[in-house]
Amino acid sequence: MTSLLLQKGRYPKALLQPTVDYILKQQFEDGCIPWYRGDKADPWDHTEAAMGLSIAGEFAAAERAYQWLANQQLDDGSWWNHYKNNQPVCKEKRETNFVAYVATGIWHHYLITENRDFLALHWPMVAEAIEFVLRYQSEQGEIDWAVDEQGNGLGDALITANSSIAKSLECAINIAHTLGQATERWSAARSNIVACLKHKPERFDRTWESKARYSMDWFYPVLTGVITGEDAVARIDSRWHEFVEKGLGCRCVTDEPWVTIAESCELTMALLAINDHARAVNLYSWLHQFLDADGGYWMGYQFRDKVVWPEEKTTWTSGAILLAADALTEHTAAAKLFIEHNDIHTAVDSLNMPRKNQRSAANGLRID
Repeated sequence: MTSLLLQKGRYPKALLQPTVDYILKQQFEDGCIPWYRGDKADPWDHTEAAMGLSIAGEFAAAERAYQWLANQQLDDGSWWNHYKNNQPVCKEKRETNFVAYVATGIWHHYLITENRDFLALHWPMVAEAIEFVLRYQSEQGEIDWAVDEQGNGLGDALITANSSIAKSLECAINIAHTLGQATERWSAARSNIVACLKHKPERFDRTWESKARYSMDWFYPVLTGVITGEDAVARIDSRWHEFVEKGLGCRCVTDEPWVTIAESCELTMALLAINDHARAVNLYSWLHQFLDADGGYWMGYQFRDKVVWPEEKTTWTSGAILLAADALTEHTAAAKLFIEHNDIHTAVDSLNMPRKNQRSAANGLRID
């Protein structure tokens, strides 16, 4: 298959089932979803693959994935960047957007299943993760991209990472609202991130070269609802020809002849967020030439040399394929998670209590 044109109500379940099966084959019994068998797992990409399983109706497998995260969560609410055989590969850093992304996955699964017991079960994990991340927000609004083993912020911020955190905060706020928990501080924190991303570009890339060559810095503020409306349309149009290779997909960076399938899927959803359905359908239709016989999608394609590179079929790439398919066809109740960005809710303030009390309060929630 080299082309797949999707439209609302036409989710290609049979065609995508091998991709679902590919993720399931890589997943371990304890729920961990590595990039592929024999490679590392990380909290962000593990969650992306789990979201693909939720879309496919593989609820038990997805819930095992989230339970694995709960089991691995550190006492301070974070996770190490990478794991292998359930052991951290290194302890040099913990990326804040990796930690926050669990809220996006948990909310996504709830939107599909409407399982309040699941939401309540993992509320403590989400609350502790978000509280960890917000410790590293400056007075200017941005959040450090990572912290070291001792918990010291590394002193700079990334546009893509902060945009992702803003979306994760939106999801965390919705979880809290659903469970009758507080949202005021988290709402304020999210507003500060958004304002910083929009109006304080000097707060990002302060200690290294600009990351503007990366496509994610271009479209992530649109994908995550930081930039909307006419400003979002203008942002996408302004660099479309720098990043998009017709018939192939979206480049990872402007200065390399390399398209990546996951970024192309995310750009597909960003296009849907600005109501550019035609370009979204076309872009997504190009990606299926990179489907392998076992259902996995190659991570990328180097079009100068006309070779697949790297020779890796990551589970998170497959997860992104499923997320974009859902967004295009509106197959599940979570289809518009990255398309429509919800208002921030407000509830009774209870987030100032210690984490242990939060856990007790969450465990005592009455589920109607």
